[in-house]
Amino acid sequence: MFMVRQKEQSSLEKQLWGLAIGQGVLAILFGVVALFLPGLTVALLIVLFSIFILIWGVVGIITSLTTMGTEKFWWLELLFSVLAVGLAVYMLRNPIDTAAVFIFLIGITFLVRGVVDILEGLFDRNRTGDNRLFHVIAGVLGLIAGVVTLVYPISAGVAVVWVIGLYAVLYGSMLIAFSFKAQNTLNR
Repeated sequence: MFMVRQKEQSSLEKQLWGLAIGQGVLAILFGVVALFLPGLTVALLIVLFSIFILIWGVVGIITSLTTMGTEKFWWLELLFSVLAVGLAVYMLRNPIDTAAVFIFLIGITFLVRGVVDILEGLFDRNRTGDNRLFHVIAGVLGLIAGVVTLVYPISAGVAVVWVIGLYAVLYGSMLIAFSFKAQNTLNR
């Protein structure tokens, strides 16, 4: 029974690895667009960021549901991911209304994600060294991005786009790097 459960989990982890790589690539692509085309219209940025949050949320829901019972904070990941999907759907359905509060929503998203990642990195005993470190670093980046976004919402118009882009590139790069490291560990 234990061997079957271990094989199922190993297969599942390999599938989740592909999702994590895809999420990392999308984050990097979004970040590069935000960094090098800061003059994007607010509506286009809302749509791109909404799709990014939607995919982030869907991947988080899948991950949390598949790790239910094996990860200590699966429910926290599920809660954040459901909220992220709801936020993304709202933003896609109401782009004009969303424009007024767009920067605020981005800042809150970064702050919440940062707190979730830090809690998972510090207190989830099922996570090991590099995995814990990834969550803490990603969480700190999220908190910094959130604070900068909320403190300078008007005067930092282009800077907010750059903060979003930089965060997405760094988060995506770290996710891909740690995913490859996890894949190497699984293949041993």
